[in-house]
Amino acid sequence: MKIAVDAMGGDWGAAPNVLGAIEALSPEGVGQVARKQPISVMLIGQKEVIKKELAKHEATTLPIEIKDVSQSIDMDEDPLEACRSKPDSSIMVGVKLLKAKRIDGFISAGNTGAYTAAATLTLDKIKKVKRPAIASVFPTIKDFCVITDVGANADCKPKFLYQFAVMAEEYVKYVYKKRIPRIGLLSIGREKSKGNKLVKDTYELLMESNLNFIGNIEGGDIIKGMADVVVCDGFTGNIILKFGEAIAPAIINILNDEIDQNIFRKVGAGMLSGVFQVLKDRMLYEDVGGAPLLGLDGTCIICHGNSNAKAIKDAINIAVEFEEQAVNKHIEEQIT
Repeated sequence: MKIAVDAMGGDWGAAPNVLGAIEALSPEGVGQVARKQPISVMLIGQKEVIKKELAKHEATTLPIEIKDVSQSIDMDEDPLEACRSKPDSSIMVGVKLLKAKRIDGFISAGNTGAYTAAATLTLDKIKKVKRPAIASVFPTIKDFCVITDVGANADCKPKFLYQFAVMAEEYVKYVYKKRIPRIGLLSIGREKSKGNKLVKDTYELLMESNLNFIGNIEGGDIIKGMADVVVCDGFTGNIILKFGEAIAPAIINILNDEIDQNIFRKVGAGMLSGVFQVLKDRMLYEDVGGAPLLGLDGTCIICHGNSNAKAIKDAINIAVEFEEQAVNKHIEEQIT
C-alpha cells in the first residue's frame, strides 16, 4: 500500500510532514502491528527540500519515495484559482495520482479549500452520493465524536445531511471500531419540533432510516459525548470546529497565567503536570490525525494546517485503516 503525503503543506513546511512519514514507517509507529500489509510513503513536493529534511533523520532504509513538483499552493490562496493556475502543485499532483490509482491515499495539511476543490473536481463520487463531506474528530469529556460536515458544503438539503450520517457511521464503525455509532442531529433544542426546515426535514429522514439515530442534540451535548456522530451542514460545522480550535489554547493560556501568579500555584502545578499534559493531548488540534473527505472514490485525508509530526503519522495510519477496512465500499453499499 502506498500513501502519499503533501510534503509542502501546512504552517510549518516540510519538517513535520517528513518526520511524520518516517515515524509512521518505523516499527514504533502507531497502528504498525495491526497493518495487514506493508506500506510505503510517497512525499510530494520540492525534491531538494525533502531530501534536506530526510538527511536529518536515519531514513535511508525506509520505503520512502520522492515525487518532485515545481509548484506549491500557499495557505491563503484562492482555492479554485490556485487549482487552475498550479497544475504541478503538490496538492494537484497528489489528487491526480489518486485518480490514476497510483497511490492508495493522499494526505495534506495544506490549503483545505484547494485540497477539497481539487479532490471534488478530479475524483469521481461514490455511486449515489450527492455531496462529499469532511468528517472531523472532536474531543469530548468521554472520548471523541465525529462531526460532519465541517466545511465542504455550506448550503445543504436534507438528503445531503442524511447521507453525511450514513457515510460517517461507516467511517466510525470500521476505522474507530464503534460497532453501533450513536447518530445525533445538531439543532437548537432536543425536541423534534426545534430547528429550521433543514433540520426538521432531516430529522424525518433519519427517523425512517436504520441508523442508530438518537434524535436532536444541542451544541453543549457535543462536548458531553452524547453522540458518536454529529450531523450538520458545513457552515455550522465549520463554525463549531473553528470555535473548538480556539477554546483549547485559550484554556491553557488562562491556566498558565493563573499559575504564574504565585509560588504556591507553581508548586501545585508541578504536582499536576501529568494531568495538564493529558488535558493538552486531548484538546489540542495539532495532535489530532486528519479528517477524511467522505464520499469520493479515493482515500483523501485533510489535516489541520498546524499539524505536527504526530498528527501526520496518525493521519497516515487513518488512511491505511480506511483503505484496509474498505470504508468506501461499505459507504457505497449503504448509500445504494
